[in-house]
Amino acid sequence: MKLLYLDTGMGAAGDMLGAALLELLPAGERQEVLEQINGCGLEGVHSETETVFRCGIQGTLLHVTVCGNQEEGEEVPEEGQHEHAHHHGRHMEDIICLVDSLRLPEAVKKDVKAVYQRIAAAEAKVHGVDVGEVHFHEVGMLDALADVITVSLLVRRLAPDKICAGTVTTGFGSVRCMHGILPVPAPATEKLLEGIPVRAGSIEGELCTPTGAALLGYFVDTFGPMPSMIVDRSGYGCGRKEFPRANCVRALFGRAVEQEKPQAEILCVNCNVDDMTPEDIAAAAKKIAEAGAAEVFTTQIGMKKGRPGILITAFCAPEREEAVEAAFFAHTSTIGLRVFPQTGYRMRSRTEERQTAAGTVHVKESTGFGQTRRKADYDDAAMMAEEKDISLREAREIIMAQEERI
Repeated sequence: MKLLYLDTGMGAAGDMLGAALLELLPAGERQEVLEQINGCGLEGVHSETETVFRCGIQGTLLHVTVCGNQEEGEEVPEEGQHEHAHHHGRHMEDIICLVDSLRLPEAVKKDVKAVYQRIAAAEAKVHGVDVGEVHFHEVGMLDALADVITVSLLVRRLAPDKICAGTVTTGFGSVRCMHGILPVPAPATEKLLEGIPVRAGSIEGELCTPTGAALLGYFVDTFGPMPSMIVDRSGYGCGRKEFPRANCVRALFGRAVEQEKPQAEILCVNCNVDDMTPEDIAAAAKKIAEAGAAEVFTTQIGMKKGRPGILITAFCAPEREEAVEAAFFAHTSTIGLRVFPQTGYRMRSRTEERQTAAGTVHVKESTGFGQTRRKADYDDAAMMAEEKDISLREAREIIMAQEERI
């Protein structure tokens, strides 16, 4: 599985994300993408790159000019100098029409419009207006639009099966916009980051911009620590300002590594009973399994006052917890439950259908932890034992011996 991981420890801006993804391509292909962006029909907009160093690390800085002028970008060069000038210009429907007119693949147009819909929705919530009433400052909109196009083109070109990102660092302090001085993260950025793990970090200033937040929210599948992967290529997209920490987004592209120990978070739910008949316990176990428990079993225990009792235990996925607990209370005599989060480990298993002289059989193979186990399907073995009037053990031996000769 092709995996793209974005290190957002220094936040994210549209130009930084685009520059990081550009670095994942060979030099010739980078120029090809830039030519595609510059020739897509954004009048007066031009994108080019520059090799720069941040804390001794070489990376790429993406410059976007509009009619020969370059905006400061979405980062805050100094506290109070940046302006979020997203009003007094085009409406959302104007942007949709503009994107539809560009010479870009339809899939890329779809992505670009979806990202801008996110930005417009966030702005509308912040300012208490309808999405159709949100205005985007002409020059700033074109500058950001070029960044969104760059990221969208590159994601489609790289075609990762999954995109992951770390916790997003927002920075702290304040930012000046057309409405006055606002806290960092800016209100629109805050809305765009809802549901995404964030932290302020130790750098004063705006590290995550609205465009960066919108791109992450749209393209990233999961947020968290870097997954196990084999890195084939890496890219560094640099911001304009220099900080004590390297001001860049790092993009890692490679292949996901299948865990040697496949694991899953499971819940253990159990209770003690001393006043249920064996028939009642068997019926309750069946109902608990039907409610979603992956496994239900009983254990004989000693309870208070020397009474013999039964411990009823079930394992289930977290999303089945409520249903399983309800089944416990509905079908057992307990008045209380214990629930423990646990980590389960399983071998990877697959079942294959094989044609043998003994007929069609199914063989289950389990691998992991340095072991491989193969076992004939019980129903197949039982049917063979019945037909040949032999023991179940003999039927299994026949199936496995013939399967091994295939």
